[in-house]
Amino acid sequence: MVVPDQRHYADGVVMVAPPAPRVEVIGVAPTPGYVWVGGYWNWVGGRHEWVAGHWVAPHPGHHWVAHQWARQGDGWRMRPGRWERD
Repeated sequence: MVVPDQRHYADGVVMVAPPAPRVEVIGVAPTPGYVWVGGYWNWVGGRHEWVAGHWVAPHPGHHWVAHQWARQGDGWRMRPGRWERD
């Protein structure tokens, strides 16, 4: 069993600020109408790990809300990306 490093993580709050977002080269959508889901820093194995952006099929009547790291007390909590109704 792997146990997260408790010095940096407790109850979903990460005590290490995420790095600045990486600059990504956004190519041409594979199909017209596709939506770019930008990359983000995820917390994996006791450290921040970059998850590259990618194209996804649209969800009619919805828009994409990007992943966000929000300050919470002395740490940071990630709000996952999601589709929201227009």
